[in-house]
Amino acid sequence: MVREGAVSTGSGRRPGYVAAAVVFAIGMAGTTLPTPLYGLYQEEIGFSELMVTVVFAAYALAVIAVLMLVGNYSDKVGRRPVLLCAMALSAASAGCFLLESGLPLLFAGRLLSGGAAGLLSGAATAAVLELARPGQKARAGFAATAANMGGLGCGPLLSGFLAEYTPWPLTLPFWVHLGLVAVACGIIRSLPETVTHRRRWPRPTPQGVAVPPEVKGVFARASLAAFAGFALLGLFTAVAPSFATQTLGVHNLAVTGAVVFSVFLASTVGQSLSGRIGARHALPLGCGALVVGLLLVASSLVAESLPLLVLGALCGGTGQGLSFRAALTLVSDAAPATHRGGTISAFFVVAYTGISVPVVGVGALATSLGLREAGLIFTGCVMLLAAGAGTYSALRPPPSA
Repeated sequence: MVREGAVSTGSGRRPGYVAAAVVFAIGMAGTTLPTPLYGLYQEEIGFSELMVTVVFAAYALAVIAVLMLVGNYSDKVGRRPVLLCAMALSAASAGCFLLESGLPLLFAGRLLSGGAAGLLSGAATAAVLELARPGQKARAGFAATAANMGGLGCGPLLSGFLAEYTPWPLTLPFWVHLGLVAVACGIIRSLPETVTHRRRWPRPTPQGVAVPPEVKGVFARASLAAFAGFALLGLFTAVAPSFATQTLGVHNLAVTGAVVFSVFLASTVGQSLSGRIGARHALPLGCGALVVGLLLVASSLVAESLPLLVLGALCGGTGQGLSFRAALTLVSDAAPATHRGGTISAFFVVAYTGISVPVVGVGALATSLGLREAGLIFTGCVMLLAAGAGTYSALRPPPSA
């Protein structure tokens, strides 16, 4: 008899893990579409740098809330229904930005976007991994993390280009995304369901950040590294565009979007290297590269240098990718099948705490000390955290998958 939550791989000629990864990437791209546009919203509505980080953090807090409340829901009802709900929230978020007339709709759009990302983080990752055949497991692991980071990077690249070179900077990016969401919904309907013995919309049972006992040893070191890596991503998605404009004098939105894209591109490259190095070694190596990247970012703040900022993005992003894929692989492999979606969701709760709380701190410091000084304090704190996570992982390597 198949236990509740047990999984089976897709069979025959039906779409597999690559199709699920495409859905994942489309959903995550929608969450970062507003990144290069915050400056335009500031001019139109009029709000401070602190408010930029608070609007950004609203997204991350929504992700955390969804992960804690229904992060394990796809283990019960199946991956496909949860993925369709995520796409519905993503479409609603785009609608809020299209109707935007002030801060309330900006907050609503970010909250809905965070809800979509929260549902996707656990359900889509699990679906990609479970749709892979036995010989495709390593490639599916890369596809899951690459879809996550690659999607996040494509959002600002797309919106920056459309905002700079078309007459509809605040609307066309979201219309394009609505079209992509429609494509994703079509793909989801064709995906095989990987959860057997599903229940029909059971009452949610909030899990908080519950982790099975057998996973806790791996989870602690993996989530610490993820927190540091996501803090770097938060800096680039919330603050780097303002720094590029205000300090470096870069007013081309396409360039700003490309700078943000570079950190996510490097993350994807780091993830590809992680599979070759192995999760046990990639975790401390990634943390080391993250420290170097943060040093370069700090140097760019002091020297007011765009090339140094890009180098910091590339080096830090590579380190984040190395450590992130290693951490996710270790946690996913250690989790039992019946709790995999919930365990992955708990992992992302910690990661998204790293992308939100430190960034709001930067916004608060920027109002009193200035953007450059706040950035230097931020990079120093995250460097210490990444160095600690890397040292711990090197001295006490996690068990092999």
